[in-house]
Amino acid sequence: MFYDRLTLRRFLLQEYRTHGVEKDLVFLLEDIATACREISFAIRNGAFFGTLGSAASKNVQGETQKELDIFANDQFVSHIRNCSRVAALVSEEVEEVIWLKDSPAAGDYIVYFDPLDGSSNLDVNLSVGSIFSIVQLPEAIEAGDVASVLRPGTEQICAGYSIYGPATTLVITLGHGVHEFVNHLGTGEFRIVSGHMKVAEESAEFSINASRFGDWDAPVRRYIEECLEGEAGPRRKRFGMRWSGSMVVDIHRILTRGGVFLYPEDRDNRATGGKLRLLYEANPMGFLIEQAGGIASTGRARILEVQPTSIHQRTPVVLGSRSEVLRIEDHHTQMDGVAAAD
Repeated sequence: MFYDRLTLRRFLLQEYRTHGVEKDLVFLLEDIATACREISFAIRNGAFFGTLGSAASKNVQGETQKELDIFANDQFVSHIRNCSRVAALVSEEVEEVIWLKDSPAAGDYIVYFDPLDGSSNLDVNLSVGSIFSIVQLPEAIEAGDVASVLRPGTEQICAGYSIYGPATTLVITLGHGVHEFVNHLGTGEFRIVSGHMKVAEESAEFSINASRFGDWDAPVRRYIEECLEGEAGPRRKRFGMRWSGSMVVDIHRILTRGGVFLYPEDRDNRATGGKLRLLYEANPMGFLIEQAGGIASTGRARILEVQPTSIHQRTPVVLGSRSEVLRIEDHHTQMDGVAAAD
């Protein structure tokens, strides 16, 4: 029954009692959930508000911003400000770190977020989402010291995303499994629908932007060609390809039914280190995938162990079912071995 399902608040209070999750983190996650509800409402009514189009601005990535990109960013910032323990924010839409405290102390939080992932889908009424990550400072830092917010993914204490689709979902991990909540339109509450989500160890689906085929390195091309050969190829089974144009949507599908998501470094994006951003896309999604039993890799190394060097740093990404990610890593290892021998 609907009312038997835990609300987000009751779930977080259980985490507080069982795992010692701090009350301030509970309040912060509730504020983030509120921001997601506001964003969902704005997207659903964007056609009436006239906010589905592009804004007259670009973000730090050089990408044309949608009006809803700016709105979503403002919602995250304004709601997160309610938590007095948040020292700084790092957003895809803002070039610099947003400092909220003059004297950040040990135990304070840094929040990293992509306020509206996949916003190019808005014009054609496809699903989009938000991604966030939270790190707790182990020591006091100086406000303005950008290097102090460059934390590896292993330091995350919480990560999650929301999808704005047929239902508004919120998926989170606090380091004790991955849990999915759906927003009930009648009450406005997020209620749990899936606890301890698990990525299937094996799968027959992959997610990649096939338009970049000509730019891929040999290991990625080899993996995709093996999948496309189907039952007659080395994999001895037929694979399905899925690509939504929104990382949130593709990762949610993998959490739900397995598979692998790839956005590799290739000839076209090698100079920038890849396409997806480490701190507010790859790290939180990597944390979620690992908590669900999958693997989060660059193709050669664990994503969560990558040491950031800038707040908008990019990275290659391979996320998903264990057997598939290991196969892709093995292809890279073999290529690197041949190159070393030469």
